Amino acid sequence: MDPKEVKSELVLILDYGSQYTHLITRRIRSLSVFSLCISGTSSLSAITALNPSVVILSGGPHSVHTPDSPSFPDGFLDWAQSNGVVVLGICYGLQLLVQRLGGEVRVGHTQEYGRMEIHVDKPSDLFGNDKVGSKQVVWMSHGDEAAVLPPGFQVVARSQQGAVAAIENPSRKFYGLQYHPEVTHAPEGMETLKRFLFDVCKVAAEWKMEDVMEEEIKVIKETVGPDEHVICALSGGVDSTVAATLVHKAIGDRLHCVFVDNGLLRYKERERVMGTFEKDLHLPVVCVDAVDQFLSKLKGVTDPEMKRKIIGKEFICIFDAFAHELEQKLGKKPSYLVQGTLYPDVIESCPPPGSGRTHSHTIKSHHNVGGLPKDMKLKLIEPLKLLFKDEVRQLGKILNVPEGFLKRHPFPGPGLAVRVLGDVTEGDALEILRQVDEIFIQSIKDAGLYDEIWQAFAVFLPIRSVGVQGDQRTHSHVVALRAVTSQDGMTADWYYFEHKFLDDVARKICNGVRGVNRVVQDITSKPPSTIEWE
Repeated sequence: MDPKEVKSELVLILDYGSQYTHLITRRIRSLSVFSLCISGTSSLSAITALNPSVVILSGGPHSVHTPDSPSFPDGFLDWAQSNGVVVLGICYGLQLLVQRLGGEVRVGHTQEYGRMEIHVDKPSDLFGNDKVGSKQVVWMSHGDEAAVLPPGFQVVARSQQGAVAAIENPSRKFYGLQYHPEVTHAPEGMETLKRFLFDVCKVAAEWKMEDVMEEEIKVIKETVGPDEHVICALSGGVDSTVAATLVHKAIGDRLHCVFVDNGLLRYKERERVMGTFEKDLHLPVVCVDAVDQFLSKLKGVTDPEMKRKIIGKEFICIFDAFAHELEQKLGKKPSYLVQGTLYPDVIESCPPPGSGRTHSHTIKSHHNVGGLPKDMKLKLIEPLKLLFKDEVRQLGKILNVPEGFLKRHPFPGPGLAVRVLGDVTEGDALEILRQVDEIFIQSIKDAGLYDEIWQAFAVFLPIRSVGVQGDQRTHSHVVALRAVTSQDGMTADWYYFEHKFLDDVARKICNGVRGVNRVVQDITSKPPSTIEWE
């Protein structure tokens, strides 16, 4: 998807490292307005090339007083004003706006973190005339504060402690919020965003998933020559399946799908997935048995990043070999590889190539982003890389992918390798994990809870515990159960099971899976943890 070709006005977010930046993107897209996030230190030409109608300066952990604090490029504000582009600074973004326009930002007398009450002081574009004198709870996260405003600005809301909470200069179309309207902790935050976008900026809610589909098909047709062939790596998950269906719609039988059994799949995954591809999706799929190839390379490897890198490399070796076989058959070697990379994959992995992003940290390498070898021969097609998971499901629905398939929980590209902590080839770890995971997931389905949960799975822990089974002492394995709720996978909370459900599942696992005598539950949110354990 080329942002410059999207049939909707663009709200561009300049990212300065806030943990909530992706939430701004999600909230705006939920209002049927296209939003994109790029580095806050991007060049002026990179910003203007996207032709945004609105630019939002995100929050971040920095202080405008530090010498290396990130900022927008010189000339940005002049360009925005001369082109009628509305600018909104949030938290650090507000302070940046104030400082760059000649105001003064000081270290606050009292730092403000968490839920705070603000008071709307006067009529304003941001809150409207009817909100004067009203109060609302917001989410603050700042140590510095705006002390002296630039010429033309006025304070329209303050915190209980008297700190500046909202500022605006309507004549220049520059606005600022010291709090985070995008988080759920700010109950009226979405209303403020709506008012800002539709009343202040006059943005139209015209971004539709049907337009995304049409644009992607157009881009794929323009990218892939009329005689070129494409390989698609199918994992059995929602992302790669929707990507394959989309590419198949664009180029038809010149798409060649391959499903790799790498020995890291879930219980009976190979049989179940291949059946779905053939019966429901009617996609031409070749299954490659590469169990020995993957497991031999992973033997003795315990570092999670190394496991991801190895798996990524082996996948590419297989795709190259598959491409060679197709060349023998077709007389022409495929040039492209389709992958179901999503926006969260890009955000959590190494920064997107050419993005210039320097103020976010790599959380983990995804095998289809940071795990790919630099000397890969196939060129990538990633039609979903600017979409979130729920948007991919919407797209899949339009493409008539069966609903049951679209509702499948996410499964990581490296498979069970990141759910077996340590060496995946040691003992019966993989087989034990498959059986435990199957019991857990089937129990969730039987209880009618599957659609309430974003992702659920079991984890094999590299420890043993003492137990008593059949009147005998045992020294067996420990497994963990993980279930979370989320909207896009970027943040998540653990799912609250009833105690009876957990008791039943634990009994089924300990009685039904040989080698397990203890079951624990992961009750950590994201952040501070990630959803997967590795």
